[in-house]
Amino acid sequence: MKKTITVFGSAQPREGDEEFETAYKLGVLLAKNNFNVCTGGFQGTMNAVSKGAVENGTEAIGVTVDLWSAAPSKYLTKEIKCSSLFDRISRLIELGDAYIILQGGTGTLLELAVVWEMINKKMLEVKPVACHSSMWKGIVEIMNSQLKHENRSAKYVESFDNIEEITDYIKSKIN
Repeated sequence: MKKTITVFGSAQPREGDEEFETAYKLGVLLAKNNFNVCTGGFQGTMNAVSKGAVENGTEAIGVTVDLWSAAPSKYLTKEIKCSSLFDRISRLIELGDAYIILQGGTGTLLELAVVWEMINKKMLEVKPVACHSSMWKGIVEIMNSQLKHENRSAKYVESFDNIEEITDYIKSKIN
């Protein structure tokens, strides 16, 4: 059975934007490495990852919630509708065998924080967590410094400069 990678990211980027194109290429790479993808199911990087995955023969699961009257990505092969934002985040985490965090806003930050805290508090088994972009690199460095200061593990979240490194990291950890 194929492993599923949950990808978190922004709903804002549009086709042609660098963030959208990066997410699309990530979807392609994950599909070519025999992974299904799972996203929040809407537009932006979620749509781009789903498009790249489906166009390359793998599944794209979308976990949606009807808070914004937004249309789900047309590339989803399966949609899971949730009743609340927190239910949605729980399902996204539950479905993932690994997590990739693309550039995003406060919603993406929340998703990263929940995954990280659940692993840190042993409420979730340790799974690979890979962040992309200089934005997350800075946040991960700051948080890992604090975790070390608190004598807690600073090994759960990794930062990468490109999606090829992320894909290689995920493959090495779950295959």
